[in-house]
Amino acid sequence: MNTKITPDHLGRAAVVYVRQSTMTQVTGNLESQRRQYDLAGAAATTGFASVTAIDDDLGRSGSGSMERPGFERLVAQVCSGDVGAVYCIEASRLARNGRDWHHLIDLCALAGTLVIDPDGAYDPRLVNDRLLLGLKGTMSEYELSLMRQRGIAARDSKAGRGELRFMLPPGLCWSEVGKIEIDPDEHVAETIRLVFAKFRELGSGRQVFLWLRSADIKMPVVLRNVDVCKLVWKAPAYHSVMQILHNPLYAGAYAFGRRAQRTRIIDGRARKATGVRKPRDEWSVLLRDNHQGYISWREYEENHKLLAENAHMKKNCDRKSARGGRALLTGLMRCGRCGRMMRVFYGSAKGNAHRYQCRGDDAHVGVGLCIGIGGVRVDRAVAVQILEAVSDRAVEAAIFASDQVERSRRDVIAALDRDLEGSRYEALLASRRYELVDPAKRHVARELEARWNDALERVGVLERKIKDLSALSAARPVIDRGRLLQLAQDLPTVWNAPSTETRTKQRLIHILVQEIICDLDDATNEAVLLIHWTGGRHTEVRVARVKTGRYPAELAPSAVEALRKLGGHWPDRELAVSLNRMLCKTGDGESWTAVRVRDMRERLGIPEYDATKVEIPMISLMKAAEKLGICVGSAKSLVQRGILPATQILPGSPWMVPVDALTSEAVRIGVQGVVDRRPKFYEDYQYDKVVRLPGI
Repeated sequence: MNTKITPDHLGRAAVVYVRQSTMTQVTGNLESQRRQYDLAGAAATTGFASVTAIDDDLGRSGSGSMERPGFERLVAQVCSGDVGAVYCIEASRLARNGRDWHHLIDLCALAGTLVIDPDGAYDPRLVNDRLLLGLKGTMSEYELSLMRQRGIAARDSKAGRGELRFMLPPGLCWSEVGKIEIDPDEHVAETIRLVFAKFRELGSGRQVFLWLRSADIKMPVVLRNVDVCKLVWKAPAYHSVMQILHNPLYAGAYAFGRRAQRTRIIDGRARKATGVRKPRDEWSVLLRDNHQGYISWREYEENHKLLAENAHMKKNCDRKSARGGRALLTGLMRCGRCGRMMRVFYGSAKGNAHRYQCRGDDAHVGVGLCIGIGGVRVDRAVAVQILEAVSDRAVEAAIFASDQVERSRRDVIAALDRDLEGSRYEALLASRRYELVDPAKRHVARELEARWNDALERVGVLERKIKDLSALSAARPVIDRGRLLQLAQDLPTVWNAPSTETRTKQRLIHILVQEIICDLDDATNEAVLLIHWTGGRHTEVRVARVKTGRYPAELAPSAVEALRKLGGHWPDRELAVSLNRMLCKTGDGESWTAVRVRDMRERLGIPEYDATKVEIPMISLMKAAEKLGICVGSAKSLVQRGILPATQILPGSPWMVPVDALTSEAVRIGVQGVVDRRPKFYEDYQYDKVVRLPGI
């Protein structure tokens, strides 16, 4: 027995630390595991009281870039003083970095714990042993750095020639000569082509995902478990669609090093995060036209640009893509004062109201808004320019629109045909397995028969689905192309048709228009739109702005007419407010006051308002809202829905609400519905305001 191992050491426990760096080593390098576990037998033979094996760090690197719970457990046991020796097959198993290694050696010296490997036993309290352990730790760290440097250099050199093999996405595979080629499986290849075709048609990755979901088309997905790769078919997932659209391998380019590792300091230790995307100019290798792709490199760049425009929340100064909605110019309006893209805000009061608003530097509180304008008139003005620009291409646009639905239906049927072909093969294979089994093995025959039935059911479902889609396509009326060409001559009619979707208009505008610079001319009260066409030309359009809060000029009555209709129904003060709201002026161009209303009323012989002579007591809408405990807007909403009875003699005059109507059952239910829609904090605020405050 080694003289350094004393009875004091044997009276304590021995710990065997087992570690391998990767899961590939854990599953493949079994001999190294066996040698490390055999150290437990050697410790028991030496005579230690108890032996414990710590193997929590199997598959974890010892470089210090990831957490090692097993090593932390080892350090804790050494600090407790209950460990007499730490067994390891070599220094690199304990640590690959100087910090962990020297920290462990210091703790072993304080606790009187030995470090034992197949070469001998080392006591960290002895100067020579400590020096030798320090050299071993340094060499282990240097060895790791040297191996990593050599491996990365060899890998990058091979990748620079396009010969480094890595896991390819679905639809691509490695040939026998080490080249990338399109997967010979027609089902897989056609599904990938369908994704790119639908993206060119729909212009959005999310819309492609929703279309695949609605058509119930399966997507090929590669599953990897260590060294085993398997292609399975799953329901479409959004990230799977986006990975296909973003991957340059489908464009015939050999790309390597598109992602990097990022090291962060967490709790005083280095932690690596993998999968961080790098800009294209920082990729390690990019070899264009390396192999046959599903799309060209030009199409890939166009798709990448469109995907970047679709990402609305990433850059607020870049042009955005059309995403549906009522606004035609979504993502095209740029502020002429600060240069930022203008956002679209939809009003809830009117179904067709929307507004283009530049919020300026809203990242800083208190900066304020920039400019804004109502979108209905702006959309109408730009649409007129668009119709004039594309009138010569109306025929081609109409023909394309007529065939789009049929092409989409044919794509679905073709995809289902490929699924049906694969399902029939699975059913045939299941039948062969059932026929080959011994009938006496009923427990096996029953399972194979159930699988055969499931495969046949899958075939039946696909056949019925294809039959239904084919019948729907056959039942579709034949398009009269002559009539369609005649209709296409009048593009404004097609544009303004109720059946034309807003998304179609948006896509057409995004093709023709690069962006629109919007500014406000306060002198003329107009919005100045500078349209930048795709071809490089520019067009300036001026749109008159609506002055908010103004009474419509065509509905404005004369002061005498308004007084004759409103007199006697409201006090003079209310009449003065109504006349001013309706833009009525006195004879000398002054605003109305209660005194002026009284003088004019007396000259016209209109009696004064007397509440005692009114047959049905009336109150204004504002007072009715106060009595009901709701806001004026909610009260007006009840009036528009016919729940709260109210009349208005002239537009702009006060609403007249019968007092008796406030206690009706219909009004009570309507008010309760308004109250139920309030958020919880609003109810708490009202309680504090009405109940608690008076008691303070």
